[in-house]
Amino acid sequence: MIIEQIYTGCLAEAAYYIESNGEAAIIDPLREVSPYLRKADRAGARIKYIFETHFHADFVSGHIDLAEKSGAEIVYGPTAKTSFKSHIAADGEEFKIGELTISALHTPGHTPESTTYLLKDGDGKPYCIFTGDTLFIGDVGRPDLAQQGDLTAEDMASTLYHSLQDKILTLPDDVLVYPAHGAGSACGKNMSNETFDTLGHQKAVNYALKAQTKEQFVKEVTDGMLPPPQYFAKNADMNKNGYERFEEVYEKGLTPLTPKEFELLANRTGALILDTRDPRVFAKSFIPSSVNIGLNGQFAPWVGALITDLKQPLLLLVEEGHEEEAITRLSRVGYDNTIGYLEGGIAAWEAAGKDTDTISSISAEAFEDIYKEDPNVHVLDVRKPGEYESEHLEMTLARPLDYINDWTHEVSPKETYYIHCAGGYRSMIAASILKARGVEQVIDISGGYGALKTTNLKRTDFSCPSKAMKI
Repeated sequence: MIIEQIYTGCLAEAAYYIESNGEAAIIDPLREVSPYLRKADRAGARIKYIFETHFHADFVSGHIDLAEKSGAEIVYGPTAKTSFKSHIAADGEEFKIGELTISALHTPGHTPESTTYLLKDGDGKPYCIFTGDTLFIGDVGRPDLAQQGDLTAEDMASTLYHSLQDKILTLPDDVLVYPAHGAGSACGKNMSNETFDTLGHQKAVNYALKAQTKEQFVKEVTDGMLPPPQYFAKNADMNKNGYERFEEVYEKGLTPLTPKEFELLANRTGALILDTRDPRVFAKSFIPSSVNIGLNGQFAPWVGALITDLKQPLLLLVEEGHEEEAITRLSRVGYDNTIGYLEGGIAAWEAAGKDTDTISSISAEAFEDIYKEDPNVHVLDVRKPGEYESEHLEMTLARPLDYINDWTHEVSPKETYYIHCAGGYRSMIAASILKARGVEQVIDISGGYGALKTTNLKRTDFSCPSKAMKI
């Protein structure tokens, strides 16, 4: 018996490879499927099933491409409806993988079709559960993504409570829990950095499983939920109804362009120029109006949160050798319209005599001196609301990067804005977007809040409500 968790950190996503006696199954595969095919081929195994725990909203699954290439059957849980060939399992239906048995346990609540897959070993003993977004390590799935008709998030949370109580918590304590996500995913709010655990330990430490009543569970699970990123519903639709083949997306995006071709194509198509370099490198020289979202962070989720049109043409500027990585990571969240990249990067652009722009960056100590001279400076804290509410500088305005498309109309192009996040990744994204939208005087505070905390600037703690004044 082989069970391998294939964890992708930038998406905080876990797929699973299961193998027994020459047969294999994949659970919740990512968009690019060649790694699964190679793994099975090396083992001399045939991929028999592709199990989907639900219609994922935070990434595009590779189920369709993988089924086409392997001949495997796609399996969803009860109530799922797809526009492609799939097997809709009955609650309790069993599937054989070599000597192993996998049972579909219908566990709605995160979504109506959410299903947990229980794996039993060759002796029929429950060994592990693949819980998708029903049960995480330290958390449970958010119940507000798939509300239907008059159903509310509270209704779905109530359904989730019964799924957990009736289908999962009745299993033996030594059963391993393998979820679809870990810390950093927007599918929950309190996930652990651990990516698996025993069910017994989760019963003891998971806040949601310790709720004494259904009412307490519903209140705790729905309290403090932020709105889901805008791309979630679009990814779920792609997973239900199909998408362009990954090879076609890859081939289209992997088109090298000279500076002249790059500029002409940008003008002709209205493409967004996405610069994926390190924020500090980007700030020193970049193509005017380009947006910086670095590959060295949670690249794909931030693209999904901030670029509202999945069909938006994208032109890439990347560090040499990272073209394939950028295209792949974009496709994982449904951004399939990359139309090329700048060959030779920013050096080629500069050598061609093309215009460039910069973003100033100052130290926390330098900002402290500026603030002492002028306490009325505009300071934007682009961290998440929870981060801001726990602790922030007294003079800052809470302007979360997640919602920059909602608050940029409040920013005056004539003013100067100092921007910080926790460490510098998100603040440069925000600065580049504001600059692209005509705000010329944006200044990044290097090191973010971590550096600012070492100064003598006055801070407020969690008891202070967020500043809501207009900029």
